[in-house]
Amino acid sequence: MTTVTHTSSQPATARTHSRPRVWAWPLAALLGFPIGGYIANLAVGAVDSVAAAIAAGLIAGAVVGTAQWLALRQFVPWLWIATTSLGMSVGLAIGAAAVDYGIDRGELMLMGAVTGLVVGALQALVLARQGFGGAAWWVAVNPPVWALAWLISSYVISANIDKRFTNFGASGVLLYVLVTGLLLAWMFRRTESGARSA
Repeated sequence: MTTVTHTSSQPATARTHSRPRVWAWPLAALLGFPIGGYIANLAVGAVDSVAAAIAAGLIAGAVVGTAQWLALRQFVPWLWIATTSLGMSVGLAIGAAAVDYGIDRGELMLMGAVTGLVVGALQALVLARQGFGGAAWWVAVNPPVWALAWLISSYVISANIDKRFTNFGASGVLLYVLVTGLLLAWMFRRTESGARSA
């Protein structure tokens, strides 16, 4: 099996471990986003105010971050959970307010792009701190992926879109999994190449 160098408490160049299983990241996203969004919706209700966005983002982000961390725990510290939760909270609060809590497709895409930017930036800091090459790409890729994931989900949940959900659903997650999974695989290869040449 291909290897990459890292531990959850040391930089990625410190030690060698096996890559995560292929199914780990997709499973984390496919469970984390729908479950996190559902729990946030039950606990907070519609994202129709700054307070609701902050609370719902914290809850959904904690669930999503935990699921992702379980898939990547060999490579990133538990700080991943906190940054994902904070990122979703701040990003959703800014993004939802920017579109005045609207639910048109363009508004959902803009809200998603802002949320993805904040989440991606904070997660990229964790990846960079662990020594992963190409962490800046994580910042660049997340906003358009979150926007397109919201666009896809908006067609699936059009009947109840007025519930103003915290995050996109399982249909949008499929795109998220594909793009971010490929990006993570590329980042692992880049990190391995850098470690071998060091």
